[in-house]
Amino acid sequence: MYNREKEVREAIAAGNRALDSLYLANRKLDSASDWGIMDLLGGRWFSGLMKHSNLSDASGYLYQAKQEIERFRSELGDIRDIPDMRDEIDDFLTFADFFFDGPLADLIVQSRIHETRRRIDNTISSLERVIRELRNYQ
Repeated sequence: MYNREKEVREAIAAGNRALDSLYLANRKLDSASDWGIMDLLGGRWFSGLMKHSNLSDASGYLYQAKQEIERFRSELGDIRDIPDMRDEIDDFLTFADFFFDGPLADLIVQSRIHETRRRIDNTISSLERVIRELRNYQ
């Protein structure tokens, strides 16, 4: 039997899990950027090591976020009487596929880190808006 409230709660929970992973990825990218600046200013091997460690952690969180966003899309599909909001997150899924296809070494460049953060921020905004709309349907 279809339980609308349950489906909405499940979608919101999946969206919140994705947001948590995106927030964590952003924090790791902030740290990687800081270490990258130190590296550019003549940092030694330690700053490079820390930068790469944070990039690796961010990659893991982005992978988690991608999985949770795919679950979120699936949960949205289970809700019968709301407008189709799945398109809101397609941009992130396309970006995530691109991100995971390239070697992590591409993120060494500071501009790439900032571009990744911008895309994450856009995805966070979209997810937060969709979750707000879902709460209005409860």
